[in-house]
Amino acid sequence: MSTGGNYYFVIVGHHDNPLFEMDFSPTTKEVKKEDHSYLNQFIAHAALDLIDEHVWKTNNMYLKIVDKFNDWFVSAFITGSQIRFIMLHDCKNDDGIKSFFWEMFEMYIKVRIY
Repeated sequence: MSTGGNYYFVIVGHHDNPLFEMDFSPTTKEVKKEDHSYLNQFIAHAALDLIDEHVWKTNNMYLKIVDKFNDWFVSAFITGSQIRFIMLHDCKNDDGIKSFFWEMFEMYIKVRIY
């Protein structure tokens, strides 16, 4: 992933519950005084229905950009067991996000197996 933008990553379980979440923001930008973590959670949760709709339209695990809210793009990846990986980002970086999702999927599988 490029370090030029802001990213929020969340893994969502079967019952729409967050299993893991993390913010990625560049260290060169000034830290904002406002905390947008609740807004990020809201945007990701609001995109779940759109993700579920996109699952029926394609056989791909990587769903690309499924939604946009203000400056945030929402990209998604869905596993075979219907666990959803969601990435909020403020700049387009399809190849980097796709690679990140595949790496996270491999890590997720390794954790689940062992």
